[in-house]
Amino acid sequence: MTRLSLTLATILATSPAFADGHLTYGPRPAFLIGQMDDSPLKDRLQSCLGQAPARSDFSIGHRGAPLMFPEHTVESNVAAAQMGAGILECDVTFTADHELVCRHAQNDLHTTTNIVVSDLANKCTTPFSPASGDTPASAECRTSDLTLTEFMTLEPKMDAADTGATTPEEYLGGTANWRTDLYVDNTTLMTHVESITLFRDLGAKFTPELKAPSVEMPHDGFSQADYAQKLVDEYKAADVPASDVWLQSFNLDDVLYWIENEPEFGAQAVYLMDEYDIDGYSPQDPATWPNTMDELKAMGINYVAPPLWMLITLENGEMVPSALAVAAKAADLNIITWTLERSGPLAGGGGWYYQTVTEAIDNDGDYFEVLHVLAQDVGVVGVFSDWPATTTYYANCMGL
Repeated sequence: MTRLSLTLATILATSPAFADGHLTYGPRPAFLIGQMDDSPLKDRLQSCLGQAPARSDFSIGHRGAPLMFPEHTVESNVAAAQMGAGILECDVTFTADHELVCRHAQNDLHTTTNIVVSDLANKCTTPFSPASGDTPASAECRTSDLTLTEFMTLEPKMDAADTGATTPEEYLGGTANWRTDLYVDNTTLMTHVESITLFRDLGAKFTPELKAPSVEMPHDGFSQADYAQKLVDEYKAADVPASDVWLQSFNLDDVLYWIENEPEFGAQAVYLMDEYDIDGYSPQDPATWPNTMDELKAMGINYVAPPLWMLITLENGEMVPSALAVAAKAADLNIITWTLERSGPLAGGGGWYYQTVTEAIDNDGDYFEVLHVLAQDVGVVGVFSDWPATTTYYANCMGL
């Protein structure tokens, strides 16, 4: 058996309910429903308490279930699958020898692994530097600094860093107080190929994201087109049907490459929208958009994925679809959004992910209120979540 097969076999052997095909919501959906203000939606959601969960493609595991598990690990994705996520994500980047691995960014090893206290610390692009005066502790460690063999020796951790650290050991801290380090020990990194095997064994579909390189491309003869093609080739080599794969990229050129060169896969390629980085951009003002929704559709794009705040706004104090959401629907674009349950407790208005509806957000029950508007009024076909039980519960209760 392979290293990954052994890990999965151990997990399934110690989780007999999951091995038998049973899923679990756990306590969180009921907790969130209990936080909701009285409403017909709350009544509907309460009526589904006690019903058995079913897997749903509406529920997408964002890097697995990183609210409590180290992201992009075997264990994080098994947890997401146990909560009924029908689609799982491997953010894809590459190592020094151009092997594809699951990481949120090419340059995040210093916050997502133990590299700064490992024997590989001196290979980092920027080795650890301690905090001094007003200067915070820092490091930058890239997958492209390591070979695949070296990468696989690292130990995953929750994505965090203690910027007040004066030692590498202290720098490993910093986990947000609304997350946990309880499930960090003995977790398992994955290559992209291993993620394909794992997700298929878990009964889930695939949404890999081609991450922007931190190195200049081409990298030792490895071009951006080679990178985008290798991602597809690994699904083809595993005989995964294109209909089970939603390729993603923030780089519009990547999406257009797949549409032109791999049309079966390109038909479900997802354009991740980060137009919010453009000065003056507003999802309420089409004049600020670099491409209209009709123009994106004319390019052959069938799926767009803006962050959830770009899809909703307030009208007379109520959450309603944004102009962007209305235009995307009118252009016959499928809409996916991100990321539910990434902001921590919502009592303070929800932060970045809820910036257009902050005045309507004041407790954790509002996760379901936002989800309801996204599903019923915006018409999204899938929602990324850091704890997929919530989206699975909503989808099952609402018959999505």
